Amino acid sequence: MNPEQILSKAEKALGEGLCDHCLGRLFAQLGHGLTNDERGKTLRIMYAMLYSEKERTPVPEEPDDCSLCGNLFDDIKTIADHVIQDVEKLEFETFLVGSRLDPEIEEREEQLWAKLDIKHSEPIKSEVNREIGKLVDAGLAQEVDLEKPDIKCIVDTRFYTVDIEISPLFIYGRYRKLSREIPQTKWDCRYCQGVGCDHCDGKGKLYETSVEEIIGEPLLVITEGSGFTLHGMGREDIDALMLGDGRPFVMEIKEPVKRRIDFERLIEEVEKDDIVGISNLEYVTKDKVEEVKSARSDKSYRVKVLFEGSVEGGKLKKVLQSLRGAELSQKTPNRVSHRRADLIRKRKIKDIWAEEHHGESADIYLECEAGTYVKEFIHGDEGRTVPNLSDELGVKCQVQHLDVIEVHY
Repeated sequence: MNPEQILSKAEKALGEGLCDHCLGRLFAQLGHGLTNDERGKTLRIMYAMLYSEKERTPVPEEPDDCSLCGNLFDDIKTIADHVIQDVEKLEFETFLVGSRLDPEIEEREEQLWAKLDIKHSEPIKSEVNREIGKLVDAGLAQEVDLEKPDIKCIVDTRFYTVDIEISPLFIYGRYRKLSREIPQTKWDCRYCQGVGCDHCDGKGKLYETSVEEIIGEPLLVITEGSGFTLHGMGREDIDALMLGDGRPFVMEIKEPVKRRIDFERLIEEVEKDDIVGISNLEYVTKDKVEEVKSARSDKSYRVKVLFEGSVEGGKLKKVLQSLRGAELSQKTPNRVSHRRADLIRKRKIKDIWAEEHHGESADIYLECEAGTYVKEFIHGDEGRTVPNLSDELGVKCQVQHLDVIEVHY
């Protein structure tokens, strides 16, 4: 657009009774380094200078009442002060400002664009968001983040109200489960769905506690959040221990008022009853949840196996050697068939050996692919896992207990 075209459109716009912000915003994509307010003032001066020689045109004054925004920009500082006051109690490093405007203002703006055939404008909402954000940024010394802010402040310019959307806080770590009596996550009572009934003694859950609650409840106190969810890299059975370096997890804290956590204090609180241990704690983003939940990591186990009769050491060693590197065909186990599709899964035993062999029992160590049903590999699950240790030894095998000793992530 050449200068004459700009001035021609500016002349028409000047007749619409617009404030400098709304006038300059019509040409927002022209001239870098200027605010819309500055563009509006400049256009008034340019118009007067170019036409004054023949018409003695004075600089057109800014109207007392803008026909488009109703002088909304006179209130921007007051609105920004409301935002600053409302967020001062929160801990955050990044923020974003959004707005809800009077729909009539946005409708008038679109009608003006069509009337003047404007192609280089900017929506009023964008300018409102930016101008409030600049003042909030200066008042708080925090950073604007357009993608993943810690908090988002939604300003309703009609009523001077501020709705604050607090982004969840995500903490990565590894947990060790040192009890055979708790699940990974809270299990709501199947009868009352968490409300509380006679079956669950009014607790609303089937187990007294869980790894999720032992980690999440102190985090909720520290952050003053509204809820928590543990996202684990798979899960172990309730009666299995999780040892070694622990299982990777991400804890999601919803609506945290506080985002700065003393990890040493958290570890002490979690580990005080020697039921759960945690380590490797760090702040992460939401993307880590998907990474952890979708990871297919090999695992190592220690299984205490009881034999129905005595098994010679030489025979056990030979059988285990034959199973090293074996590919298993595993139908969905009977114990989970009610909630999983009846499929045949191929899984590999990468390594296997025995320790503490005493004729009728042994500690079997094995490393296998993610998703291997280890208990079923030991006892065979009525032939649903082939090959299996029971068939290869020719004696029935029973899992006394199972421990996960490493998640290879």
